[in-house]
Amino acid sequence: MSAVKSSAETALLLLPEDEVKRRHDKVRALMTGVDALLVSDNANLYYLTGRVFAGYVYLPAEGPAIYFVRRPVHLEGDDVVFIRKPEEITQTIGLNLPQTIGLELDSETYSAVMRLSRLFPGAQTANASAILRQARSVKTPFEIEMMRRSGVKHVHVYSHIPRLYQPGMTDIELQVEIERLSRLEGCLGQFRIAGSTMELYMGNILVGDNADAPSPYDFAMGGAGADPSLPVGAAGEEIAPGHTVMVDMNGNFDGYMTDMTRVYSLGEISDLARKAHQCSIDIHRRLTAMMTPGTPAKALWEEAEAMVKERGLHEYYMGHRQHAGFIGHGVGIQINELPVIAPRSRDILAAGNVIALEPKFVIPHVGAVGIENTYTLLDDGSVECLTPAPEAIEAFLV
Repeated sequence: MSAVKSSAETALLLLPEDEVKRRHDKVRALMTGVDALLVSDNANLYYLTGRVFAGYVYLPAEGPAIYFVRRPVHLEGDDVVFIRKPEEITQTIGLNLPQTIGLELDSETYSAVMRLSRLFPGAQTANASAILRQARSVKTPFEIEMMRRSGVKHVHVYSHIPRLYQPGMTDIELQVEIERLSRLEGCLGQFRIAGSTMELYMGNILVGDNADAPSPYDFAMGGAGADPSLPVGAAGEEIAPGHTVMVDMNGNFDGYMTDMTRVYSLGEISDLARKAHQCSIDIHRRLTAMMTPGTPAKALWEEAEAMVKERGLHEYYMGHRQHAGFIGHGVGIQINELPVIAPRSRDILAAGNVIALEPKFVIPHVGAVGIENTYTLLDDGSVECLTPAPEAIEAFLV
């Protein structure tokens, strides 16, 4: 006898009805001149429905969404249509085809875009990726609450890190122990990154001079990695006295990520490293006071850079041999969302933004220092830290 599946297992929509409406309406408000979107990217499917499935969401500017599903075959709900191939989509839509169709040009392959475009002969194509990226940059209260819960678990994992160290450990061995604890605490392991040019597994541990190893990825900190196929992060370097250990590990416990970095040490580290670390903390305090709706994102960059230059630390700021071009970014379903805190950013801060600030430094022969916290801009104009862990450099317990 087969077990009866619960409604939570079979329902395509796993979000409350009012939350679905809130998100869909937010997207529609940005669809100026676009008649409908056809969405299949996993992050966007999760945003629009609360689950990942093989198929498409057809979201018209007016009228209900239609959910075209290939797999899994047991999903149920209003406006759910099962298809074997995308060519069956227009049979359901009928004669009321859009004149302008939004496709995910940033994530779909060229061949997929060509195939989907042929479903709508004569229609102009718009970039649905940009619309959805903008919509997702302003979180709903429901999303912020999910990130609060993720932050609580993220902070709890970090509280155990000083006790995970054992004498003689390498960075990889420490990372494995942090990964194990994270998974046992419920971390999903998935590290979703927008775009095809950056990859990372579970997070980043940087020890000593490996923090100064340039990476091909536009991360705040690099690292050589354990293999050229994934050239970022831990490289097998032993944790030695006088070196820092920067931990920037996965905070994805429920599909929404928090981003947090803390620094640990074995024995004493240089005064320069401590000075730079305190500068990072001070930058956080200054920038969170500036993070009000309507503030240009680039103003945060400019203020932080001025503080760094004033303290004579610019040589080490956001890298040493290679420098990152940003000090913060939106975070949510993916780790690199809008807004971007960078010198040429055109983003304007808004209530509902969730931003990870990460002003960091690399001190030669010591390692990386500085903190990263995830903050949300609330409707009342205040800023809430979702990762309230101790910020000072902690010594390993040996």
